[in-house]
Amino acid sequence: MLDLIIIGGGPIGLACGLEAEKAGLKFLILEKGTLVNSLYNYPATMTFFSTSERLEIGGLPFVTTHPKPNRGDALEYYRRLALSRQLPLHLFEEVTSVQPAGEGYTITTKKAQYQSRYVIVATGFYDISVNLDIPGENLPKVKHYYQDPHYYTLQKVVVVGASNSSVDVALETYRKGAEVTMVIRGNEIGSRVKYWVRPDIINRIKEGSIQAYFNSRLKEIRENEVDIETPDGVVTIANDFVMAMTGYKPNFDFLGAVGINLSDDGKYIPQYNPDTMETNMANIYLAGVVVGGMDTHLWFIENSRIHAEMIMNDIVRKRNINA
Repeated sequence: MLDLIIIGGGPIGLACGLEAEKAGLKFLILEKGTLVNSLYNYPATMTFFSTSERLEIGGLPFVTTHPKPNRGDALEYYRRLALSRQLPLHLFEEVTSVQPAGEGYTITTKKAQYQSRYVIVATGFYDISVNLDIPGENLPKVKHYYQDPHYYTLQKVVVVGASNSSVDVALETYRKGAEVTMVIRGNEIGSRVKYWVRPDIINRIKEGSIQAYFNSRLKEIRENEVDIETPDGVVTIANDFVMAMTGYKPNFDFLGAVGINLSDDGKYIPQYNPDTMETNMANIYLAGVVVGGMDTHLWFIENSRIHAEMIMNDIVRKRNINA
């Protein structure tokens, strides 16, 4: 039997692994995709809001020549960290269930079964998109993830949202020759948009380079056009692609199947002890942004990496009591 299984091979899952290694635990990290899968699926040109030292884990320096690290810098840092520390990782091995068994849990994946006394769920929130729930959303031209702006050259692109991801998509595709229209529920660009980017998008909208409909929502998507519900009525415009940057959410079905209680207020915040990160399921812990439920803007790498140390302190305490 293993001491610990960590579900999720993102930055916080790796941080938990480093702390488990320090504590002398026999552990395994299971990741359903590639190493730091969410970061890998970020836009190719993505730049972090945080400085590199705030993305460090395990006390290992994150060195970059950029004031703000980009996606490539982060992938290199976390990959070299995982390989140099020889962390026990099983990639492309998705966990399908966690069931109580004897003194611990049986963790079943699509490839194998494992026994472990403790479990950490560090699955993030980037794998499931928040849908618009409107007609036409299932058309192939509707994208909830974005990689590179070149693909949209000379295309009519509608961008839904006013967050960092929406603004990045709008600016980058516009600068590659797309005709960009933003559809924004509120009356302004989001206040949390990166401070060096927000003036850029505001000025592009003001000068008319990018069209923006505020206090509006996308009503229907069709093959060659979309309907936008605006304060002045429904507007129909020609369209080639819809970039629905509407956010993402944790896998609540998985958390519920594990037995973790979720709040019933629409935020689905999982039940956990904020001092130890242990859930209502004994010896199952949460780490990283998954603890925020639908409040995905509350937790980031920089303020949730401490979860790894908190959890390991509790596991070591329990092991000492039972020794």
